[in-house]
Amino acid sequence: MRVVTAAEMKEIDLQASEVYGVPSIVLMENAGIRVVEVIESIVSEVKDKVITILVGKGNNGGDGLVVARHLLNRGAQVKLLLLADPEEFRGDARVNLNIWQKLGQPFYQVNQLNGINIVKVALLNTHLVVDAIYGTGFRGTVNERVGRVIELINASNLPVVAVDIPSGLEADTGQASGPCIKASHTVTFGLPKLGLVVEPGATLAGRLSVVDISLPKILTESKDIKRQLLTKELVASWFKPRSSTGHKGTYGHVLVVAGSRGMVGAARMTAQGALRAGAGLVTLAVPQKLQPVVAATLDEAMTIGLPETEQGALAQTAREEILEACRRADVLALGPGLGRQPETVELVKSLLPELEIPVVLDADALNALAGATPILADLKVPAVITPHPGEMGRLLGIPVDQVQNERLKIACEAAQEWQVVTLLKGARTLIAVPGGELYINPTGNPGMASGGSGDVLTGVLAGLMAQGLAPGRAAAAAAFLHGLAGDLAAEKLGELSMLAGDILSYLPEAIKNVYL
Repeated sequence: MRVVTAAEMKEIDLQASEVYGVPSIVLMENAGIRVVEVIESIVSEVKDKVITILVGKGNNGGDGLVVARHLLNRGAQVKLLLLADPEEFRGDARVNLNIWQKLGQPFYQVNQLNGINIVKVALLNTHLVVDAIYGTGFRGTVNERVGRVIELINASNLPVVAVDIPSGLEADTGQASGPCIKASHTVTFGLPKLGLVVEPGATLAGRLSVVDISLPKILTESKDIKRQLLTKELVASWFKPRSSTGHKGTYGHVLVVAGSRGMVGAARMTAQGALRAGAGLVTLAVPQKLQPVVAATLDEAMTIGLPETEQGALAQTAREEILEACRRADVLALGPGLGRQPETVELVKSLLPELEIPVVLDADALNALAGATPILADLKVPAVITPHPGEMGRLLGIPVDQVQNERLKIACEAAQEWQVVTLLKGARTLIAVPGGELYINPTGNPGMASGGSGDVLTGVLAGLMAQGLAPGRAAAAAAFLHGLAGDLAAEKLGELSMLAGDILSYLPEAIKNVYL
């Protein structure tokens, strides 16, 4: 499903009206009806329910006025609260306010001196609140009076349905710099807005419903919109059925170079992730003394022991053996559990320029590149980096808080500057592709915040690349499947007790859910 900015959505609306002849007031009417349908799904029967609707003077408020009229027709008791003078309403919003007035229905002006008290009284006897104050054009911080209204609504513990976007939330960033509606449901029109599918906007929006308001599909499915929210259907479309004549060589060979003394688990989980993702062959290369350990616990993978330092990490003399192993593989997964020994760091730096197969870089392979990111830009092969916010902060030399506050900007700029697919982990993982595509992953949960989870993801990603998926799609599909496996595990086990191994255990079910 494609994801738009506020400006892109505004242009789609404009094209729908001016090019394809769909009147804007028809779009507003359809939007209001779709919101009412969602409200009916929440409260079952709206008849005799008391519903408070707060409307601003713009088109979002006009949508709210349509909602008010249709709820009234269905027998609801509607309390309509205006946050602007009636004279300020223009265009289609003014038309719908006129209809409300001609029906002889009252409204209350919250922008007057006693407005806050009006809101307090209205919320005392209400089953549900509809937020139609600000739309996707909102930027910055709400004014003091609106902020107080929003705080009252949030404190009421009533179900809140936001029209298109929660008031106070920025449509392009998902950020709220001041008071913002915490919706239980958001009904957005045509396409999801970027700020509704990234954090913290995704949480503030609650349950998101993307509804059809009769916008032409030629507009909403345009390939000019390069951002996509990952869905089961989209990910499934990237997979091809396996050939009846396929064999282990058909489905790719992943070489995993990982592990060090005390961190052998990271290496094992990466290899298992690649196997579970369907790679035909997996070879795990670890420091020499760890090779018997991993060989005894990984029946399905081949293993290699490499030269190691006194501290049990990979030595720089392992470089030629790794390059030789790469000649027999299709994809290299490098980094999990390598450690940060100076000699291992130099090994990573000297190895990368010599690679001739695609590479997935994670964990300590990324830490090795802190202060040396030009190596990424100079790679001769396709690459995917999979940093968590801390690793991305080290790569860029910036605080983690800045990474979290500017996730969209940082992921996209990193992909362009270094010409690598950038998978920035976290709530709503982002996958930015050098060509400009951006994938947003909705799967996953806090139970996955456990050591080893990222190692599993690295293996799944490398396994998918080995089977022929392009790096961007492989990264997006891996994030989706990894998160889905985590969701399935959380459903059965609960989030608190989940382990990374549980993600591995539920990967087959997640893949079956999507692939078949």
